[in-house]
Amino acid sequence: MIYRYDNQIRPQYVSAKPHHPIPQAKGEKSHGNDFSYVGIDAILEQMRRKAMKQGFELNIMVVGQSGLGKSTLMNTLFKSKVSRKSAQPNPEERIPKTIEIKSISHDIEEKGVRMKLTVIDTPGFGDQINNENCWQPIMKFINDQYETYLQEEININRKKRIPDSRVHCCIYFIPATGHCLRPLDVEFMRRLSKVVNIVPVIAKADTLTLEERDFFKQTIREELRANGIDVYPQKEFDEDAEDRIINDKIREMIPFAVVGSDQEYQVNGKKILGRKTKWGTIEGNPCESSNKYCLLIFRTHMQNIKDITGSIHYETYRVRRLNESNAHFSSHPSERPAVQPQANGQPEEQQQQQPRIVQANGVAAQHEALTHEM
Repeated sequence: MIYRYDNQIRPQYVSAKPHHPIPQAKGEKSHGNDFSYVGIDAILEQMRRKAMKQGFELNIMVVGQSGLGKSTLMNTLFKSKVSRKSAQPNPEERIPKTIEIKSISHDIEEKGVRMKLTVIDTPGFGDQINNENCWQPIMKFINDQYETYLQEEININRKKRIPDSRVHCCIYFIPATGHCLRPLDVEFMRRLSKVVNIVPVIAKADTLTLEERDFFKQTIREELRANGIDVYPQKEFDEDAEDRIINDKIREMIPFAVVGSDQEYQVNGKKILGRKTKWGTIEGNPCESSNKYCLLIFRTHMQNIKDITGSIHYETYRVRRLNESNAHFSSHPSERPAVQPQANGQPEEQQQQQPRIVQANGVAAQHEALTHEM
């Protein structure tokens, strides 16, 4: 340090080393010599930059009978070809004998934000004469994704970022009959609403008049309440009054009456996605339709959907699996690792003599499908 004296004979300390200002990140505001500023709000920008680098993941399952426009609606919502387009099979193989689970992933980027979107299709659902227990393969697939995530989570050497293949949202397509829900619709949503976020939609709603549509939606809401089916957004998960106001508006629109289209038409000098009829062109995503609110869920509630999946549905599955594993080892003490004392008196677990593979927290690998019901 160098001592310096000015005209007032007042000592000051001046560093001999040149001053290098701290580099300022892009988007951060400069507060100059404001010594009262701590910089706590800067963490938001840091979190944003980290999230932008990592990207996001969203897994959506679409369930419904063939011909209800599942693939078309997904293309309409995300403005790109994100759905599974299967080739036309032979006539005798057009309807699968069993329900198949097929998924396709896309990397979507919008305004610098990257997202890995996975669309999971279920061809064959509801297409058989006997649809008894047709929801079981879908429930097994959802539980398998929970189990995969759980096994990755309990590994001793965990990955820095666990791949998330859990189903965040299930869009269920209801045929536009205009009357009431079918027993298959009620049973599917009653069982699946306990393990995944269900968003019911009325497919091809342009086949209904406005009066028929409103009556059908009111009937469906009453049947959902009568059968204890809690679809997304669930009232019990509203965090505050502001969320409640937004979610109440969405709940009033459930089930969403949607019109999907991936064909562009020129109307009044403007390109729109719609369906052309001899009476005119029906816009697939008009501003004042239920499509707007169906899309609003993914615009404003995407993170909330993922949070509920992780903190509610997956947590319920994880607790049940851990309890089952603890009960299993309590009833079969012979399968516990052998414990032998070392020379210093400390016990040593002989994992090599263990008949089954046991994870770090005592959760055994799953060997059969579990039914995740409450």
